[in-house]
Amino acid sequence: MKKSVICLLSILFALGATAVWTAADAHEAREDLAGKLIRLHVVANSDSEADQAVKLQVRDVVLEAAESQLEDCATVEEAEKRLKGLLPELEALAAAVTAENGFDYSARAALTWEAYPTREYDTFTLPAGRYLSLRVTLGEGEGQNWWCVVFPPLCMAATTEEFAGSAETAGLTEEEVSLITQESEGYVVRLKIIELVEEWISGLS
Repeated sequence: MKKSVICLLSILFALGATAVWTAADAHEAREDLAGKLIRLHVVANSDSEADQAVKLQVRDVVLEAAESQLEDCATVEEAEKRLKGLLPELEALAAAVTAENGFDYSARAALTWEAYPTREYDTFTLPAGRYLSLRVTLGEGEGQNWWCVVFPPLCMAATTEEFAGSAETAGLTEEEVSLITQESEGYVVRLKIIELVEEWISGLS
């Protein structure tokens, strides 16, 4: 009986250690990935139908302007530098859209680090984490958000192949592409493990 208990404890310890190592690997992969992307975060003035419609129009204008300026950037550092100089222009474009729709509220654009939950898109999934963001806030900024990726230009990728091509051009590795297209089930499992571990740790605090 004693030997059985010891054997069981040994197995549980091994499984626990494996889970910790796996979660650590996933955490590192997620941080590496987040450091190579710039998210786009558009925040509506309110949740009214009109404000939400304007938010989507602003999204389209900002995406088109930003991605046209970033298409020759090879690294996230280049893209960040380019976007910093582009902020006044993006604010003006967003303000023009709101004015055309009869609103007089402001539009503010900034580069900032933000925490995001796991987010599923049509052709890919981005894991939770802290990402550098191009944040565009309309008016009071109290409405629902719209999130995507402005660098590399993944929002417009209609297929997994287009997505992979844009991602690899921007310096993402094959493993990182697999991580966000979920083609590697092992990476998906590791992401789930680390999110569960983080939730457990958060519950202890």
